[in-house]
Amino acid sequence: MAGVADLPAGILATVRQYAPGSDVGLALGVVALLSVLVLPLPTILLDLGLALSITASVLVLMVALFLNRPLDFSSFPTLLLLTTLLRLSLNVATTRLILSHGNEGMLAAGHVVAAFGGFLMGGDVVIGLILFCILLVVNFMVITKGSGRIAEVAARFSLDSMPGKQMAIDADMSAGLIDETTARRRRRDLEEESSFYGSMDGAAKFVRGDAIAGLIITAINIIGGLAIGLLRHHMAFADAAATFTTLSAGDGLVAQIPALLVSTAAGIVVTKGGIEGTADVALVAQLGRGPKPLAMAAGAATVLGLLPGLPALPFLAIAGLAGGAAWFRHKNPLSAAGSAPVTAVATEPPISESLRMDMIRLELGYGLLALAGGDGPRLTEQIKSLRRTIAVDMGFVLPPVRIQDNMRLGPTEYVISVKEIEAGRGELRPLMLLVMDPKGGTPPLAGEAVREPSFGLPAMWIDPALREEALFRGCTVVDAPTVLSTHLTEIVRQNVAELLSYAETRKLVDELPTEHQKLVSDMIPATISIGAVQRVLQALLEERVSIRDLPTILEGIQEACGSPSRAIPTIVAHVRARLARQISDQHTGNAGYIPLLTLSPDWEAAFAESLVGPPEERQLAMAPGKLQEFVRRLNEVYEKASMSGELPVVLSSGAIRTHVRAIVERVKPGTAVLSQLEIFPRARIRTVGTV
Repeated sequence: MAGVADLPAGILATVRQYAPGSDVGLALGVVALLSVLVLPLPTILLDLGLALSITASVLVLMVALFLNRPLDFSSFPTLLLLTTLLRLSLNVATTRLILSHGNEGMLAAGHVVAAFGGFLMGGDVVIGLILFCILLVVNFMVITKGSGRIAEVAARFSLDSMPGKQMAIDADMSAGLIDETTARRRRRDLEEESSFYGSMDGAAKFVRGDAIAGLIITAINIIGGLAIGLLRHHMAFADAAATFTTLSAGDGLVAQIPALLVSTAAGIVVTKGGIEGTADVALVAQLGRGPKPLAMAAGAATVLGLLPGLPALPFLAIAGLAGGAAWFRHKNPLSAAGSAPVTAVATEPPISESLRMDMIRLELGYGLLALAGGDGPRLTEQIKSLRRTIAVDMGFVLPPVRIQDNMRLGPTEYVISVKEIEAGRGELRPLMLLVMDPKGGTPPLAGEAVREPSFGLPAMWIDPALREEALFRGCTVVDAPTVLSTHLTEIVRQNVAELLSYAETRKLVDELPTEHQKLVSDMIPATISIGAVQRVLQALLEERVSIRDLPTILEGIQEACGSPSRAIPTIVAHVRARLARQISDQHTGNAGYIPLLTLSPDWEAAFAESLVGPPEERQLAMAPGKLQEFVRRLNEVYEKASMSGELPVVLSSGAIRTHVRAIVERVKPGTAVLSQLEIFPRARIRTVGTV
């Protein structure tokens, strides 16, 4: 006999198209179910449909029992609707046959209904009706109501916890604990979970409505059958009551038993919650986890078996089984996971775990959690972009930023910590836009006047509807995630030197290309240690000089170590001179030149005469009055240059540069101080003022 594979390709394609599981096959099945509602059905097809309904309900129950997690049965809400529609269609078909052919005997509605009406009811109509009512109450009042309530609560809590879970996924990805593929899969699972529980909340109403419909259909069958039997077919009341009531009760049982099985499956799925593994494994592992509960259950069964009037054999048999299970569990204890015997004493995590420190931490109030997991601009994406920017601009990879909630903060507050010490904080309005006037004044718009958290500039939170007006007035408009990421960027740039650890320095050196490894092996540790290299790199980063050109920096360090003085400031000065082209390019403005504020010869001499101590550890000992005069003069010249639109660089001799910079950094943070050797010979310069 030819097999399926031997069929012609065209016929085989047609079979596959209409087979169960295909889109056309499903559509035809739904159309067939709806057709049963309006078209008469022969008894042979009715028996086939009822058998399918019972078998499908058993299959659904078994699948629910052996689920590893609820999301593995994500099609259950749709299946619940289809099985409910199948039972209701068959109810309508049996009702049509009972009312039209019930006078012909017990087989009027098919053999399945007759069997349920005869065998399961024991030939007693009253018993059948009572059994039908009990099943209806169990299904409607207990299982369906309970599972519907659980699904409702699960849907609400799933939606409420979604931002926090998304933030946890993004935090794990930012911390490097998971990759982007895993994060995408976990986000998809989270969305499916929320959608699943929301669908289950609505699907539970199908089963509840099915139970009510079953009761109404059974009552209609009994009342309508009696009326038709008595008035149309002139049957005796006893015969009409026996026939139509038996058929109606059998029909009700045929519908309620599958409904009860599917309701039980729905209850198992929604009550499974976060339990991993199949229900049988979970129940056995959790009920039989310890010997004490089993032993106490065995003792209780033994006491009940010895009480007068109670049968001893059942209770003592159960007591023996429970006692045997308790003894077995005592000899073979389960591990904490419940899957294997314990082979070692459990130990708490090492104390060193509690000593781990987050290099950068971002704490959010609960009102800002949506910034990490909302549908708009994602904060985590901006943090990833920040890490890439720092890597390109500064030359090393920023440590992961840990994002977490902090219930002690206000709903719209956030705190940025560096090495778990607060470095900045601010407050956001997630649903509003921050507007700043480039001229430095307060934006002329209606809103909440505030200070921009990164630089302290006047700003205003406005309604998004005013965005176009703000742009028309020439204002800068940013959203809440951008405000936060900008503040985080500025905090990182201010503390970037502190974030370069010994381990990161070692990693930067080890990851140099092969052609530079000879230089590294010649220098480290024979000429200089990794710790000293770290201090040089930190000194560069502290003044926002990129260390991306690490080979040139290492060459400069090697050259400086050849001189008699190996003090870190001397090495740093030599390396900065080697990086003159990079430093000059960094401070070249849009006009193509470096704007300079130079020190007069008098101030050069004053600083040089105020240096005391050995050459390696020179300290500035300038009189306070003289120092205040320098600061006053610097502010005057700097403000004058700024008014003309320049962001000048202070220029001094190499011997006093670090000491001048220490003063300038306090009064004008972020202003660069360069020596003459750090100005590239071919760089264009322009003096915009003299102190």
